[in-house]
Amino acid sequence: MARILITGASSGLGAEMARQFAALGHDLALCARRTDRLDDLRAEIGAAHPGVRVLVKALDVTDHEAVFGTFEEFAAELGGLDRVVVNAGLGKGQPLGTGRFDANKQTAETNFLGALAQTEAAAAIFRRQGRGHLVMVSSFSALRGMPGNITTYAASKAAVAHLAEGFRADVHGTGIKVTVLYPGYIVSEMSGTSARTPLVTSTEKGVRAMVEAIEKEKASARVPAWPWGPLGFVVKRLPTGMMKRMA
Repeated sequence: MARILITGASSGLGAEMARQFAALGHDLALCARRTDRLDDLRAEIGAAHPGVRVLVKALDVTDHEAVFGTFEEFAAELGGLDRVVVNAGLGKGQPLGTGRFDANKQTAETNFLGALAQTEAAAAIFRRQGRGHLVMVSSFSALRGMPGNITTYAASKAAVAHLAEGFRADVHGTGIKVTVLYPGYIVSEMSGTSARTPLVTSTEKGVRAMVEAIEKEKASARVPAWPWGPLGFVVKRLPTGMMKRMA
């Protein structure tokens, strides 16, 4: 069974991934800013799967030194890390030029620079071990530039996808694997996606598709495959005018 580190694990997709990985028997290293929720999640998983080790630590991924320290602490306590899921992020943002650079800057710093720090920290551990599995949680919105409130968010998610793909090329032929996930609309507290959103998938079902792709070590996956696989083909080819109406 794998030793899996998940960032942003206190709620939403991260918390549900922890539940589903625990059900498969994997040991977990969970981190997020809110330790009270992590403690509750550890207790829940411990009651359901008493044989699974669950370690928790507070971590703000914009504190880059803390990212490196926390990852190394988890690796030492678990005797190594087999998989790191770069999941922590922000879904906020405002249209460009509307006076909300602060919101867009926060999203860019968290989603890209935070992910860069996580990737660097995971990559150092994997290189030392000679093996490992990096999982980058990108977004369906990364497939092309998006309008309105998600312009910066989409750009940050495209950036982290390319970051992971570049690392994949760098370690090709080694024991290090890389998976990039492009989730569609999955109910999530972080993103604000609710059950009323068109084409939305429940958290449990959406994360099940993510976990299946991760367990198969797919290079990339749009999840769930239906309808986001076919929709990806369409969205990348929509005229700009139609994209504007999606804002």
